[in-house]
Amino acid sequence: MTSFSIRPLRRTLLKIALALSILPVAGLAPALADEAKPDVIRIGSTAPGHLKFILYRNKKLLEDEFAKDGIKIELTTFDGGSAATVALGSGAIDFTYIGNNPSLRLAATGADVKLVGLSSWNRSNETQIVVKPDSPIQKIEDLKGRKVAYLAGTVRHSTFAKALKTVGLSINDVESLNLGIESSGPALSRGDVDAVVESTGPVQKLVEEGEARVIFDAGVSGSPEWAVPHLLSVNGDFARKYPDIVTRLLAVDIAAARWADANPEETIAIFVKETGNSDNAVRATYPDGKFFQDPQITEEAVRALQGEEAFMADAGLLKGKVNYDTWIDRSFYDAAVKKVDASN
Repeated sequence: MTSFSIRPLRRTLLKIALALSILPVAGLAPALADEAKPDVIRIGSTAPGHLKFILYRNKKLLEDEFAKDGIKIELTTFDGGSAATVALGSGAIDFTYIGNNPSLRLAATGADVKLVGLSSWNRSNETQIVVKPDSPIQKIEDLKGRKVAYLAGTVRHSTFAKALKTVGLSINDVESLNLGIESSGPALSRGDVDAVVESTGPVQKLVEEGEARVIFDAGVSGSPEWAVPHLLSVNGDFARKYPDIVTRLLAVDIAAARWADANPEETIAIFVKETGNSDNAVRATYPDGKFFQDPQITEEAVRALQGEEAFMADAGLLKGKVNYDTWIDRSFYDAAVKKVDASN
């Protein structure tokens, strides 16, 4: 049998150590040299990308990991999680770093996908609702009958529905427009919409530019239970064909997550550069220099996902039912983290 080769991942993790000041994690996830391997690994995220996805893009961590294998890395951003899940379920891409709502909807259909890690889990909900600075709208109740822009099927959609429910309203009580921030921000400035529901980073940029005023911050006024993990999923067929590739990717994921918390200032600088968000907005999203990127799927995370699934079903945002026993596969994380820890 061909001997194990640890050079590709060792070189990648050395790259992380030197370029990002990470603790050495050489020798992770050895791969059989003669094992079947893909020509390309295709990874999707919602634009501009989740944090680890952004670190991959900025520092070419995955390119370095898989260069010796001749495997190319394709990082693709989607306007919303729904489009990314369609691509994942069909096999057009292999991995996704996206929100919980689109991931749960895909899993509920029985699609051949596996949840292998968390993209992130920031306990402070990042959803905010903004209006024009001179708008007469002062609180959530005032949105009844108003035009509100948000991307349908996203975490923001779910959080908005929860916020409306607290004041006796529902999504049906507003006029919803399915728009991302690239369109909803200008629409708010023109007066084409009355309010925008978005994440903290893009919203704070509008606020700092004098284009918007916050009327609701879920991180302050929402319930802690509203914060649900964002997810890392893999196409099931890809995972069965290339289990070692999945483990190696998770090893780099774990290393990047640990580096981020150890190097908050550089992480924030990279995020600002890659997203175009302001420094203040990024620090508001990640208070105290903690980034909540650990991919471990804890039982607490599963309970949060189950609670979100129940809400989505009740709100008509999901059809079908998730089978958590078949959807979740912790084996790749377990293999990756053992090798990361053993090398330190």
